[in-house]
Amino acid sequence: MNYNIFGKTGCNVSRLGFGAMRLPMLDKETIDVDEAVRMIRYAIDNGVNYVDTAFFYHNGESEKIVGKALKDGYREKTYLATKLPMGEVKTTEDFDKLLNTQLEKLGTDHIDFYLFHALNEDHWNTVKKLGLIEKMKQAKADGRIRHMGFSFHDGLHIFKRIVDEYEGCEFCQIQLNYLDTDHQAGMDGLEYAVSKGLGVVIMEPIRGGALANPSEDVLSALPQGRTPVENALAFLWDKKEVSLLLSGMSNFEQVSQNIESAGKFDVGCLSDDDKEKFVEAKKIFDKGTLIPCTGCNYCQPCPNNVLIPQVFAAYNKITDGGLHAVSAELPNIEEIICRCAKCGECEAKCPQQIKIVEKLRGILSRF
Repeated sequence: MNYNIFGKTGCNVSRLGFGAMRLPMLDKETIDVDEAVRMIRYAIDNGVNYVDTAFFYHNGESEKIVGKALKDGYREKTYLATKLPMGEVKTTEDFDKLLNTQLEKLGTDHIDFYLFHALNEDHWNTVKKLGLIEKMKQAKADGRIRHMGFSFHDGLHIFKRIVDEYEGCEFCQIQLNYLDTDHQAGMDGLEYAVSKGLGVVIMEPIRGGALANPSEDVLSALPQGRTPVENALAFLWDKKEVSLLLSGMSNFEQVSQNIESAGKFDVGCLSDDDKEKFVEAKKIFDKGTLIPCTGCNYCQPCPNNVLIPQVFAAYNKITDGGLHAVSAELPNIEEIICRCAKCGECEAKCPQQIKIVEKLRGILSRF
């Protein structure tokens, strides 16, 4: 395992972090708790010392499972990160209520890295209006949290504004991979944050799994001799500005493979030719991608049971085989889309800022 000093926090963090958003499942509704605990502990035993979760992951169960995994001495071996759910914060007092609930769920007396979750312009205005930066500082002073940060989903100019205005901020979490270099905060945001002394955590390094199984055209354009996942991870670990990246690992094989990769790739692992190939692969991928959904499920549950991530994943198969491929992937796709009441509730939650209602109507019209 390779390690890195995490910005101005001074903490020595593993370059690979365990993201607890996509834990192993027994079925569509039930988490395999024993396997999740085994995976997290195996990762820690093999050098991972940063575990990330959030209030809403797995409908609120992720924090409980992480807390269970960190019993028996594992809490002392790792840094723990979780996030304040901004959509639940209506008053200043909600900060303490939510944080204390999270501490109880996690079974700990402190959180090492506490983030405002998925900040965008509206959420940042809420932070300032309710004086939540001061609440963060109070929680740090009384020992409930150790370091203050934020995760982010919006445009670059909003990102820079938050970095400049967030007094006491020590780290941030952004979406980045070889496709998203100019999306949201992007590479410019990464460099800007580092210039201000912030540690930077990378999320969605494999774009919700999309980069694990690219098309043949993309695969042939990428650097050869590595798996698609290794290429995606190496692209980020090559950059000195990246403090660590999170991988949402769903099975034991992924944990094992990612830990192995974390020992192989570090700053400077890519050649100039490799970097040019990533640029070409992005061009090819961008031409074929229809809807940039990462399958994060933030839009779920839908009040009308529209399975939005599944619809988008099926529709993106159109590049491989037309509407027949889409129907084969999700046979009742038209019926599912017709449930949409156009309420827009999903769009307010989408980190990718996809115009979901418009996209659903467009897919239906093609059928």
